[in-house]
Amino acid sequence: MTQRDASPLPAAVDELWRRRAELSPADAEARAVVVSAVDMLDGGKARVAEVSPTGEVVVDERARRAVMLAFRVLGMARSQVGDFHHHDRLPLKTSVDGVRVVPGAIARWGAYLARGVVLMPSFVDIGAHLDEGSTVDTWVSIGSCAQIGKNVHLAGGVGVGAAGGQDGEEGSDAAGEPPRAAPAVVEDGALIGRRAVIAEGARVGRGAVVGAGTILSGSTPVVDVRTGEELGRGRVPDWCVVAGGTRRREFPGGTFGLRCVLVLERLEEGRRPGGAELDRMLHGHG
Repeated sequence: MTQRDASPLPAAVDELWRRRAELSPADAEARAVVVSAVDMLDGGKARVAEVSPTGEVVVDERARRAVMLAFRVLGMARSQVGDFHHHDRLPLKTSVDGVRVVPGAIARWGAYLARGVVLMPSFVDIGAHLDEGSTVDTWVSIGSCAQIGKNVHLAGGVGVGAAGGQDGEEGSDAAGEPPRAAPAVVEDGALIGRRAVIAEGARVGRGAVVGAGTILSGSTPVVDVRTGEELGRGRVPDWCVVAGGTRRREFPGGTFGLRCVLVLERLEEGRRPGGAELDRMLHGHG
């Protein structure tokens, strides 16, 4: 993870961050700066993180700060959508041109939804970025600042972690700075199986298939089953099929299995296996 040298957001965000303990919803000037910055995230003119041409996750720290500052400068407000009443600091997203939003889907202001995105009943938090053609299935939760690429499929019940703490408010470390874990990133063409979790700091590569129930955090070992080699931590390689597994470790109290992610198959770039073939890869039958 690297930090972006220049941000499209105003430097005033950094000044507000330095004195954030003094801020409140009564500070109209600070609120105007933060609202303008989050509007840029909402419209896709800025984003918290992206994958650079060299393959690194580049984070715009100023954008992440703007997300967290929104919870300081926005007061609680009541709103209503149809028969549903809300009481929150953040309004719901209103610009959904070209997006299919099924009743029951919730997207907060500050989340970017590109054309062709499909939202089944699900939740998308502030600062998240969903690129063209991605499908968010039922009961998916996409946390603040998560980055979802083009033509990604998030199956039912998937959780994509937030970067910045619960609801963006508890994300500061002991030094008063935002957390240094990169936002969760799911790259173009990936398929994330039902009930899988992609936590903050984790990354799923292009075209990868993540089996149902897999849990990937930024520190989860990723192991090639053919060689036993640990390929790294927290990152699923491009164009492979993975599933959750365990590795045995010896402890004074006995031998226990610690969670890891197993690379089961390597795919040719651009090829997505059919259902029966994928079932065989993941479960050894079909």
